[in-house]
Amino acid sequence: MDPNQEQPEPRQNNSRVLLWVALVLVLLGINGVLFYLNSQKKTENEQLTTQVQATDSKLTEQIKQYEDLKASYERQSQELQKLGLSNDSLNSRLAGINADLLRLRSFKAGSFSLAEQRRFKERALNLESQLKKRDEEIAELKKSNENLYTETTTLKERQNKLTDTISTIAKTNQELSSKVSVASRIQADNIHVSVLTAKNKEKDDDKEEFKAKRVDRVKVTFNLARNDVTPKDTKTIYMRILEPDGAALYNLSTGGGTFTVDGQEAFYTQKQDIVFDNSRQKAEFVYAKGGDYKIGQHTVELYEGGALMGKTTFTLK
Repeated sequence: MDPNQEQPEPRQNNSRVLLWVALVLVLLGINGVLFYLNSQKKTENEQLTTQVQATDSKLTEQIKQYEDLKASYERQSQELQKLGLSNDSLNSRLAGINADLLRLRSFKAGSFSLAEQRRFKERALNLESQLKKRDEEIAELKKSNENLYTETTTLKERQNKLTDTISTIAKTNQELSSKVSVASRIQADNIHVSVLTAKNKEKDDDKEEFKAKRVDRVKVTFNLARNDVTPKDTKTIYMRILEPDGAALYNLSTGGGTFTVDGQEAFYTQKQDIVFDNSRQKAEFVYAKGGDYKIGQHTVELYEGGALMGKTTFTLK
């Protein structure tokens, strides 16, 4: 055999080796590209995850900020209510904060955009500024109220002292007035009772006992005692004749009527106006019953200004 004809077989082997090497290199290249692409994807995913986490963190912070704002505005609203002030504008802001919180909580993961972040942040800063300004106003108002309370308390204490003083003066004046009123009462002295018969004869028994069947009229005389306290003016004198059973003789046709004694209404037998001149002047009443008198002890009472001036008794038998 010719040695030259055995050379092509190694060439074929070399070609195959080269082909396999090329194929390996291609595969390695593809794997490298895939590895690179996977690395890039991983990096992008990591970056995206970081961005989402950052966005979610911003969203969480923003929600917390608005929750704090809500609590602060509710606290401020309560303070205004305690001060008795209107808080309509504050209620409006609270409604806006609640609406913002509802919107913030509706964002899905990673959907809180930079534009939304800026918008909510600016609004939160504005709300914080208004809150701070109103807190300063409330602090000033509280301080003013404290000063006013101190002044009011001081004035009230002075008023109480003044009221006590006025009450004391009023009580003293009332006591003095009562004393003056008592001192100014007119007294009836020398009260004397006599009877007149139908024939106009006056019977004056020292024992002040008269026969009832002969009595036509009763005559009562007395003097107005001196009193330097009471003014010299017209005094209305009331006379009451009480029968043995205690009933007052009373008849409108004979000058009877009612008046007030110790806050209660009482019947009087007769009355007359007398100008008091502080001269121990004499006065008299003449009363005609117009019928038979009862047997027994009768009482005569004289009043002026609702106070008893004096009294006496006489007996009919």
